[in-house]
Amino acid sequence: MASSIGMMDSAYFVGRNEILTWINNRLQLNLTRIEEAASGAVQCQMMDMTYPGVVPMHKVNFDAKTEYDMIQNYKVLQDVFNKLKIEKHIEVGRLVKGRPLDNLEFLQWLKRYCDSVNGGIMNENYNPVERRNSKGGNRNVKGLKGSKSLQTNTMNHPGSGDSLSMNRTFGSKQLRSSGGADGANASADIQALSKQVCDLKQSVDHLEKERDFYFAKLRDIEILCQASALEDDPMSLAIKKILYAADAKGSALDEAQEYLNDVINGVEDEGEGEGEGEGEDEGEGEVEDEIKT
Repeated sequence: MASSIGMMDSAYFVGRNEILTWINNRLQLNLTRIEEAASGAVQCQMMDMTYPGVVPMHKVNFDAKTEYDMIQNYKVLQDVFNKLKIEKHIEVGRLVKGRPLDNLEFLQWLKRYCDSVNGGIMNENYNPVERRNSKGGNRNVKGLKGSKSLQTNTMNHPGSGDSLSMNRTFGSKQLRSSGGADGANASADIQALSKQVCDLKQSVDHLEKERDFYFAKLRDIEILCQASALEDDPMSLAIKKILYAADAKGSALDEAQEYLNDVINGVEDEGEGEGEGEGEDEGEGEVEDEIKT
């Protein structure tokens, strides 16, 4: 099934909004950009929903930020593909870079594959939040052990608990007397501002990636139009008018279309002129033949 999904399949015409809705509804997430799924964790859980129990979710890292951690997720996904005999090569090197187009194409393929298995019907018995937190039990156990050791220490040293309580009471009174409320407010403001800075940095990174992506596309088009075989082609010249337009406010599309129309009309006029000339030559030839006879 995987090998039969070609690039011209309808799957690759599904928009990013539909893909994001599909992911958010099934996995109870709140993704707003395709690149947020570049870590490979979403893809692993989609396969886990399609084939419950096949994916070792305890190995999937939803907090993966570095390329190394992301690659580990894709290794898990590739192992699942191999186990299910799915012939699909994962372009890990491109996906972990967070390129929008590469990640969109892979998610389009994944949606098409999952829909072909389950008919596009959501597995109502699957709890995505519980499966994501399946490896959180170890942390709870550690916290439980910590609380037990603290309780044991207090029982062995009963006086330490009283002294600890007295220290806390004294410390809290001292904090209130020295304007602790103002310090708490300042700390909350700092945290809020830090969050805003992080959000702005992420937005800038996203915009820079999109800028580089579309600039690379335009550069490829420019190189193609500069090829010697196409340099004087009317379509190439029209594209160059758009690429090299100096006026940032207006659109050069109208000028390019007008140029193409002029070229097409000029070719048609030349064709009509040649047709009329040939007709006159044929008429003159017929008259000469009649005179001779």
